[in-house]
Amino acid sequence: MAEKQADFFKLERQKSTSTPYILIDEEKNYMKIEGLCFNENVIDFFIEINDWLDKYLNTNFKLFTFDCAMEYFNSSTVKVLFNLIMKMDEASSGENKVILNWITVKENEIIIECGEDFREEVINLTFNMVIN
Repeated sequence: MAEKQADFFKLERQKSTSTPYILIDEEKNYMKIEGLCFNENVIDFFIEINDWLDKYLNTNFKLFTFDCAMEYFNSSTVKVLFNLIMKMDEASSGENKVILNWITVKENEIIIECGEDFREEVINLTFNMVIN
């Protein structure tokens, strides 16, 4: 359910069996995606997030943090995440800084490898691998 309070966008979606938990808190300049994502309509699932991010990254946000704590995702989700990350990377310049925390466990080699691949593609944002 999305809501707008005091001119700040906030979205929180609980996880389902095939979609992750999502939290966007514009007031705190923060976004979190956590869990599993293998929804058949992943583009539709992420459209509101993508649209919000497009608008948000064109503001003077100073510092934005994105915590990505995915346990598993399908190839369609990889494409969506990559596009989101590339938008953040492009926006992270000058006075606008983006921090991406790629959070996983050491046993999840696939997610670690995907994070390492993403980290090689970014130029401007701070990409932290957080392996628990």
